[in-house]
Amino acid sequence: MVRAGGSYPPSRGFESLHRQSNRVSENAEVRILMTLSIRPRRLREHATLRRLVRETRLDTQQLIYPMFVREGQGVREEIPSMPGQFRFSLDLLIEEMERIQELAIPGVMLFGVPDGGKDALGSHCYQEDGLICRALRKAREQIPNLLLIADVCLCSYTDHGHCGRLEGNPPRVDNDGTLELLSKAALAYAQAGAHVVAPSDMMDGRVSAIRRALDGKGFQNIPILSYAVKYASAYYGPFREAAESAPSFGDRRSYQMDPANAREALKEVQLDLEEGADMVMVKPALPYLDVIYRVSEITKVPVAAYQVSGEYSALCAAFDRGWLNREQTVRETLLSIRRAGADIILTYFACEVAGRIRRGDWTE
Repeated sequence: MVRAGGSYPPSRGFESLHRQSNRVSENAEVRILMTLSIRPRRLREHATLRRLVRETRLDTQQLIYPMFVREGQGVREEIPSMPGQFRFSLDLLIEEMERIQELAIPGVMLFGVPDGGKDALGSHCYQEDGLICRALRKAREQIPNLLLIADVCLCSYTDHGHCGRLEGNPPRVDNDGTLELLSKAALAYAQAGAHVVAPSDMMDGRVSAIRRALDGKGFQNIPILSYAVKYASAYYGPFREAAESAPSFGDRRSYQMDPANAREALKEVQLDLEEGADMVMVKPALPYLDVIYRVSEITKVPVAAYQVSGEYSALCAAFDRGWLNREQTVRETLLSIRRAGADIILTYFACEVAGRIRRGDWTE
């Protein structure tokens, strides 16, 4: 029945429904409180407890520092596209290595930047008196406890800038013809004192060829760290300036991996392990965290990841503009690489990070 003025009279059914609604709300609150007997935040409140339950840790012993060596004396030449990174002549390279050892960084990866003398076969790469061989001998003599890893590739030494010898017209990289040259370089580096050789060329069969060459000359105990998964990445630009290794024509997509592929990375790793690789690497790191994870799940050997020049330079540009906090961002990016499954990280931030760890700045 409608009252005058058009309003409805109160209904018993409505009052009953309202009371039921209040009871439902009260019961929901009880259920929420019961559910909150599980509170993940409890382990985050106290700083010491937070550190105690931390799943991923970053330690100086997990870092490798990439270094560039060139001819001359007294050369400490900053790389314009890589702020804070330098090309060192051999004399100053040794001084810098001593500082690196003092920071408790276990090792370095060496890249040569020859002054001229480039040819179609990159012969300077595997000469006994070549730049990297001289650097290895001197470092092994003066800093014997620093791990010396020699990058094995021809791109910095060829006059065309590609990672192997060329054949045909139009020219293309000759995969099988390059294997002998890579083997000669790896053997020369082992003879000069390298503790580890690291082929980065992405030629099929290079690990097997290098293993045979090393074993045949009595270097069966020299490990191979294979750049098993090296993508044709846009993040290599600053490195190519630093190493003066940009190709004079074309690109490297015919031998470096397609960034769209992940399953192929697992095939590359499996093949390199079958050929005798002792460690495998994924390069670059941050854009390929999913690949690092997949690789770490299928293999029992140590997995390295290379935080490459473009990753470093992009972050430095953001730091310079105040867009990102340097300390927090460097730490977060390296932790993400470790969390993805990398046992070893090659990074241009290694010295900076080691210093912070040494001072106890990264206890939180």
